[in-house]
Amino acid sequence: MLMQRKVVLQILMVLYVLLSYDGVQGEIKLSKVEDLELEKQLKLLNKPATKIIKTKYGDIYDCVDFYKQPAFDHPLLKNHDFHPKMKPTLARTRQNSNTSATNWSSSIWLKERGCPFGTVPIKRVIKDDLIRHRSIPSPEAISYEVQFININNNTESKRSYISSQGYKLASAQVQNNTNNNFAGAEMTASLWNPHVEGQQHSACRLKIQKGSDILQVGWRVDPTLYKDNKTRLFVHFQAGNTHCFNALCPGFVLVNTELPVDMVFDEISHRGDQQMAEITMFIDRDLANGNWWLLIGENNEQVGFWPQAIFTDLASFATNVEMGGVAYSPPGVPEPPMGAGCSLAVDPRYDAYCRRPNVLNDKGETIPIVESMNVQVSDSNLYDVLDIPYFRSGKEHFVLYGGHGEVDTSC
Repeated sequence: MLMQRKVVLQILMVLYVLLSYDGVQGEIKLSKVEDLELEKQLKLLNKPATKIIKTKYGDIYDCVDFYKQPAFDHPLLKNHDFHPKMKPTLARTRQNSNTSATNWSSSIWLKERGCPFGTVPIKRVIKDDLIRHRSIPSPEAISYEVQFININNNTESKRSYISSQGYKLASAQVQNNTNNNFAGAEMTASLWNPHVEGQQHSACRLKIQKGSDILQVGWRVDPTLYKDNKTRLFVHFQAGNTHCFNALCPGFVLVNTELPVDMVFDEISHRGDQQMAEITMFIDRDLANGNWWLLIGENNEQVGFWPQAIFTDLASFATNVEMGGVAYSPPGVPEPPMGAGCSLAVDPRYDAYCRRPNVLNDKGETIPIVESMNVQVSDSNLYDVLDIPYFRSGKEHFVLYGGHGEVDTSC
């Protein structure tokens, strides 16, 4: 029976890839109205470039004037006072380290290293990209507390759900409490390249949330979003009913001239490596104005920020922090691998991980997570997650996650 199931799954996967290629990557005939709409979107997304630079992976980036970047098309940011020299007011201190996020930057550019000061790198969007992006699934299911007044005039909370099919989680969550006041979170994650096809994707992310507002950062393998199967940085926000990746719609303000929000990670981990490829990620709330900053690397390299003005719930502090793996496959399609693509070996040399998880309190101070977190696994037959607060003789906190999905891997 097991062999028959594997054969059926392989046949389904072949059919799915063929159909996906024809429907997503192949030639699609558009009506005149649809074509005009796409042209309008392209004009909005592709701002005038002062300079054009390329990566060794073939990506084309336009160096766009800071003030003309897509973020400022947001109706709530029309009268902003942001500028290219902006730096956040954070309680976090800069660490002494020889490693820097710009090491990744220097490895991806073909000739020149990033954009001139006063401009930011925005990936060139073409019509095929917009056609593919139509297949990006809606955000995963979320739950949040809704306040209401009952018949006795007492305020109560009721959990509300927004559903979306196809997502599988293997993650750890800080004890959820509506009284939490988190000014951010951080983790160091190992970088992997799980195999996905068609409209599947597989990712690792750090996620903070309050109500229906969500911020995410991590790495992602996603042919629908990126057109390739490389491991790339991603940022994502959800503000009410609006959600967006990277710089594909208004909202996220870039300040870094060298680090694109969709860059390829030049090095990835391999099972059994003594030294894993990894990245440190921070989401930090500015103490002065409530903007949410993205920083990466041990030296807290500032990439950009989500302005407080675009949020309702996250106009204040977050109540929930989550980290780990997420995979997606359309209904009826086999689930892809996650993380290292194998069942957990309970060994960071073989498993994908998020280590050193920290949260920030309402003063912006870093608080290490030393207690166990709540773990959630959508399908324990396909994926797994372990939260180990005192791993390696009690010296370090690890969240190990991953799984083979419904793919026959050679683990």
